[in-house]
Amino acid sequence: MTHPERVDAVARLGFTPRQAAFLVTVALHSGVCLARHYCTFSGVVWGQVVRDFFAQLVKRRVATACPCARHGAHLYHVQSKTIYRAIGERDSRLRRPVPVARAVERLMVLDAVLAEPTLTWLATERDKLAHFTSCTSLPREEMPRLVFRGRAATTVRYFPDRLPIGCQSDGRSPVFLYLVQRWDPFDFRGFLQRHGPLFRALPEWRIRLLVPPHLAGAEERYQTTCWNELATPLEPRAVDELRWYFERRRASNGARGEMDEDRFRRAHVSFSAPRYRALYRQWCEVGDRVLEFQESRLLSDALQRRTGGVEIHVLRRQYSHLSPLVGTV
Repeated sequence: MTHPERVDAVARLGFTPRQAAFLVTVALHSGVCLARHYCTFSGVVWGQVVRDFFAQLVKRRVATACPCARHGAHLYHVQSKTIYRAIGERDSRLRRPVPVARAVERLMVLDAVLAEPTLTWLATERDKLAHFTSCTSLPREEMPRLVFRGRAATTVRYFPDRLPIGCQSDGRSPVFLYLVQRWDPFDFRGFLQRHGPLFRALPEWRIRLLVPPHLAGAEERYQTTCWNELATPLEPRAVDELRWYFERRRASNGARGEMDEDRFRRAHVSFSAPRYRALYRQWCEVGDRVLEFQESRLLSDALQRRTGGVEIHVLRRQYSHLSPLVGTV
């Protein structure tokens, strides 16, 4: 479904076009919101119109209201099956109850989306696949993905980070959001490695790091990680040795020849850095293809030409008034 089709489907449920567009945005990107988000989205000031809108959502059981520490403030969770069915996301995980810490992270993402109303924000796996399949020649199997192998079947999840991607009207320089959630950027390495093939296929791209107030200062670590992952390609000899090491490591429960022990020990020391630990996880998921990209200088060149880059956005809003909420919302 297109965005106008989603808005029209929700409007037919008895909402104004503006209310419907806001509900679509929340249902696609966060599942939760505060009253101020509707004020930002619609350009209205806090007043009776806003109070009536959220009272209507609660009365119709479209949303559940959870009280916050600030007197009179509420966190609203859009849970109605009818809304999600109307936008083609009947099984969306955003309908489910969520711990407060996770709800706060979703509010941060929603703030970032609403701050750039001129961008078209892709939220779902289907929308992202359709967009980048149409504007690049990248095969589907090289799109960002995770592979989940079960006893009965294997499941592939594309764009598994589930973060919005903002697209310009001219189709150039998409913005990839990444929410910083901890001081250690190890998970960010996985994000960069998954998206590396897609970045190489795009003429321009931007990574926008969202840094919460309590993690202000972590941005230097993430910038260093980005430079380490994207701007320092490996030599072919190093990639060959890395492939050998990964293969032996995966087979480490089996027998290794005595002649390989010294080589394995040296490789283990050489490839002990976080970059290689994250890369091993990716290699186990998608195979040797991820190693082939480690030799490419395309991303290094893109950073030098500034057709690719990393932006730092330290979030200024405080979310401490949500702290008294307990359990899930």
